[in-house]
Amino acid sequence: MSGSREASHAGSWYSAHSQTLSAQLDQWLDTVPNISTCTGPISSKAGSIAAAQASFPTPGARVVIAPHAGYSYSGSAAAWAYRAADWDNAKRVFILGPSHHYYTPKCALSRFATYSTPFGELKLDLSTIASLRATGNFEDMSLAADEDEHSIEMHLPYVHKMLVRTFSDYARIPPIVPVLVGSTSQSGERQYGSLLAPYLADPANVFVVSSDFAHWGARFRYTYYEPSVLNTGRELLLDADQTDQAPRGISLPHSSTTFTGGKLTEHEMNTVSSLSTVPKDPPIHQSIAQVDMRCMAACETGSVDKFWRVLERTGNTVCGRHPIGVVMAGLEELYRAHQLKENLPAGAAAGQSKNAALLESGWKGRFRFVRYERSSDCHNYKKDSSVSYASAYAVI
Repeated sequence: MSGSREASHAGSWYSAHSQTLSAQLDQWLDTVPNISTCTGPISSKAGSIAAAQASFPTPGARVVIAPHAGYSYSGSAAAWAYRAADWDNAKRVFILGPSHHYYTPKCALSRFATYSTPFGELKLDLSTIASLRATGNFEDMSLAADEDEHSIEMHLPYVHKMLVRTFSDYARIPPIVPVLVGSTSQSGERQYGSLLAPYLADPANVFVVSSDFAHWGARFRYTYYEPSVLNTGRELLLDADQTDQAPRGISLPHSSTTFTGGKLTEHEMNTVSSLSTVPKDPPIHQSIAQVDMRCMAACETGSVDKFWRVLERTGNTVCGRHPIGVVMAGLEELYRAHQLKENLPAGAAAGQSKNAALLESGWKGRFRFVRYERSSDCHNYKKDSSVSYASAYAVI
């Protein structure tokens, strides 16, 4: 392993000028308050006001989810994840990003020795990478594939910034472990989660999970929409994996082959068939938010199975679904004895709601979302598109 990976997206996706970039990151980071109410569907309803609040940083928050779009779109949202993270004891930073440019059913490692940023180079943890490679479960990225991919690179300036803020001595800045996550199967994500579980358990490690959420619009080939007429009285979040409570939606423009979630009644068919290019019940952007919230809620339960099921039912284009799946599977491995899974705590049997029972099970090892944004609000399915950005953290 040798050479330095070029900051190939600097100057286009984010500023290549170090002073300009530093000022932008500082502005976004300093805008995040010291305390704020969570935005996740479960975490925001955590009983008391204090329980629903997050502090920035949060002690022990060693895993974050953050977006990887151009900084003009997602830079401000990503700041919430980076401010939430606890960097004080970091000795290495894992960055898991999805593969956008080449297909692999595995996870892949870098062959570079350093990664360049406009602020300077970040060293790779060659020893840890060698240990992962020695398992025989990882492949190596080609140098070209490594430099083409943006999902990991977009986090490097933020990682560099937070490490410099934490460790004033440049020589003490921890190395990074980039891991490109391919189109892994569910069994594959459990396998990689198990391999990474010991690293998640190590208090010297911080994990950055790179993901945007819904990519909605014809240009993304994803126009899933949940009309109110199909979902009246249905539980929005935790029960979305249950057959009788599953979300019901269509792909716009509607055809008889694009409906998901069960047989339509005559009234529902007539209503759905008459949808205009600008549906209003709900507006498209509200439907997008609802679908994103389903996925965020599944993440907040700590159950990777629930996350997979919501993705299967809605088809939501969460581009970092595989890195999220790997890390959630790893966290499950750590907290298997404490996970809620399908069984509820005893209080639920006495009439306690599923949400309340879940909240009482504790947050350790589960994500809490602290920010949700979209690039724009979609109204017209023929013309509009948007990408969603969410930031979350998990305490280990």
